Amino acid sequence: MANIASAKKRARQAEKRRNHNASLRSMVRTYVKRVVAAVEAGDHAKAMAEFNVAQAKLDSVADKGIISKNKAARTKSRLNARVKALAA
Repeated sequence: MANIASAKKRARQAEKRRNHNASLRSMVRTYVKRVVAAVEAGDHAKAMAEFNVAQAKLDSVADKGIISKNKAARTKSRLNARVKALAA
């Protein structure tokens, strides 16, 4: 553990940030699961609505650097493919 006051403060800030980032990552996973659940249920309208929400959340988290932009793009692409396959 740090001995210097500034190092102690940075440790506190880092822990606070880590918890916040973990919360956002968890939230995104929840939105992705909602899309997958709607696809597996066969409900195209609900899947599309959930996909639109998940897409916005993925972009938001990627902009903050919590997940990489490539991971966000890859996830959106895969989800979109599943939703489109449901319509066909």
